[in-house]
Amino acid sequence: MNDLPSPSSQPNDTVVFKRSHFYMALVPAAFVLGLAVGFLFWGRGAQPAAAPQAAQAQPQTTQQNVRRYDVPVDDDPALGPANAKITIIEFSDYECPYCSRWHNEVFYQIRQEYGDQVRFVYRDFPLTSIHPNSQPAAEAANCAYEQKAFWEFHDLLFSDSELSEEIYLQYAQELKLDLEQFQSCLTSGKYAAEVNADLEYASNLGVRSTPTFFVNGIAVVGAQPYEVFKEVIDKELAGEIP
Repeated sequence: MNDLPSPSSQPNDTVVFKRSHFYMALVPAAFVLGLAVGFLFWGRGAQPAAAPQAAQAQPQTTQQNVRRYDVPVDDDPALGPANAKITIIEFSDYECPYCSRWHNEVFYQIRQEYGDQVRFVYRDFPLTSIHPNSQPAAEAANCAYEQKAFWEFHDLLFSDSELSEEIYLQYAQELKLDLEQFQSCLTSGKYAAEVNADLEYASNLGVRSTPTFFVNGIAVVGAQPYEVFKEVIDKELAGEIP
């Protein structure tokens, strides 16, 4: 005998909630949550829940929720004077589309607006599980760094979505590098350990995605728009962040 009630015996006030309606209801909630949790400062520890205005993506600049990380420049490529008031350390991946978008849309804007007030430092964080070309691209950039052409090579890598050894050699030729030296460097895996050291350091620090930035030690996660970086930089220059 079937113990399940027949359709006619179901209560009259039953509400049918379709799966599509459920997903539609989640979209605005996820959007607000994403802004509130991931928009600016990372690693704030066990802080109280964000206030409603956090959903408007306003930087949090009170002393209780700003944490500065002591992230070393190491011997990684740097662009800008060593005594610049702002140092932006980026952990990035050459095959990451968000990293490329940030580079092409925000990096140049910051350089144009702030000039020598900002020093950029690039550190490697190749997500090889999803970006198989990210490790060799990072090694190739280090080989270009060896010939004092890192930033030019770096810009070219972010200008093309197709990464391969042929592309690296093409870029090296365009930049008039010593091709024999460059190819020997690339095929030997000379900088594999250097790239892996950056990856290990960032992983231990808590970096989980690319791009991740540290603006004078303050973490900014993701390919955030220019306005976000401008607000942090301006507040730092004005001494408004403890």
